[in-house]
Amino acid sequence: MDVAVETPPSTEQQASGSSFYAAMRLLPPPERAAMFAIYGFCRVVDDVADEPGPSAHERRVELDRWRVDVGGLFAGDPSPRIAYLAEHVRRFGLKQADFLAIIDGMEMDVGEPIIAPDFATLDLYCDRVASAVGRLSVKIFGMPDGPGETLAYHLGRALQLTNILRDLDEDAGMGRLYLPREALGTAGIEARDPTAVIADPRIDAACRWVAAKAHEQYALADAVLKARPPGRIRSPRLMREVYQQILRETEAVGWAPPRRRVSLGKARLLWIVLRHGLVD
Repeated sequence: MDVAVETPPSTEQQASGSSFYAAMRLLPPPERAAMFAIYGFCRVVDDVADEPGPSAHERRVELDRWRVDVGGLFAGDPSPRIAYLAEHVRRFGLKQADFLAIIDGMEMDVGEPIIAPDFATLDLYCDRVASAVGRLSVKIFGMPDGPGETLAYHLGRALQLTNILRDLDEDAGMGRLYLPREALGTAGIEARDPTAVIADPRIDAACRWVAAKAHEQYALADAVLKARPPGRIRSPRLMREVYQQILRETEAVGWAPPRRRVSLGKARLLWIVLRHGLVD
């Protein structure tokens, strides 16, 4: 009989503070354990890129070690720190390329900070740090490759663009500005210093340019979900609803300084779960 490998003890507790937690909790135990394991992996490699202290060289060396560990995982000889993923990889047919893409995305944040990338570079970043996670997730949800990969492509981008729009101040504090140069140009913003850009009242127009792109991606993801493909689609449907609500409320508040970071309260989240998460 298959026995699911437990995720690191702190993983579920860490995830409980995330917007994805309710969607994970909708899943049966094997799928839920796999999702928490993926979440744990993403948290660890994200910390390599974001935690203060190490130099850029040290961060790249550590990310390379994780690439070696991923290789060992798929060669059947996992290191102790990644062995908890082995059973989930086998059970759900997870792909090595998606784990490596996540690491590649984290490496984009190492060294020189991302500041006003062109939209093609931003799209690549979204694919690596979000849609790659989606490609792993839809395997766990049991979706067929066609609709599953399409959903991961569009929903991953929508969620990441929403995160970028919600976390402007936090990212600027780290010297980062993910708003694409095309959006800044449309708003007439020539500055590239993150602190100066987020203090410019015209940032609202730039953010609404990005929000329109996010809504396009939500609509394309919705088209997949409305076709009701096989698989456990309640979880991605709930993720979509929570994040789209965050985007809509952020749009209502606007991005001109001073900003208010939007979050959904527990009562609002419970209502969304009851309305969208428990309906087949």
